[in-house]
Amino acid sequence: MIRSRRELHIASSLLLTLQSMPENRYRLPLFPLPIVLLPGAVMPLHVFEQRYREMVADVLKTNRNFGLIFHDWDEQGPFLGEEGRVGCLAEIQQHEELEDGRFILIVKGVGRFAIDEGLEQKSLYFEAIVTDYKDASAMRDEEMEFRRGESIQLLDALLDLLPNRPDHLHELSVHSELSYSLAQAIQMEFPWHQRLLEIQDEGSRLERIDQVLRTMIRRGGT
Repeated sequence: MIRSRRELHIASSLLLTLQSMPENRYRLPLFPLPIVLLPGAVMPLHVFEQRYREMVADVLKTNRNFGLIFHDWDEQGPFLGEEGRVGCLAEIQQHEELEDGRFILIVKGVGRFAIDEGLEQKSLYFEAIVTDYKDASAMRDEEMEFRRGESIQLLDALLDLLPNRPDHLHELSVHSELSYSLAQAIQMEFPWHQRLLEIQDEGSRLERIDQVLRTMIRRGGT
């Protein structure tokens, strides 16, 4: 009975803590994977591990959101939910539960977060208290429009080098976060995409992408 009261006290304290949090700070299930999801990107996921099946079942009952965070076990060792790590908020847009309990998901990146505090595992999967991860600075509208125009011109020059030229320029030119749209089309390693996710300035993200586009143009489109 004492144990039950203690558990009730802990649960009540946690509930009060969560209720007192500002809106941009919240509890989030985490799915560490050796891939990077960017805001605006749509990605299929095959969920087969038992603890993440449980996570998906839980989030489908709530707001359908979880945190996808880049983690390579071979390079980084066990995932520890370290403070300050940045991930992408994933929203489940479609799901199919298979007969054996696995899930096939279509998720979309809808924002960024940073881990404030890793939580003791009371379930099979990881959870943390996180904060919305926003850009720290912004260019004036006219400066950003000029900066975006430079990136689109570079993309246009690169597309002209390709034998079958796709045309996504109109779609990209009106995208509020052009850097993420461009990054989805660039075949770079996941650590590169993770660094882009961590940059808190659209102009700096575009400059990082422009460097890649210029290199590809010099190489004739490869």
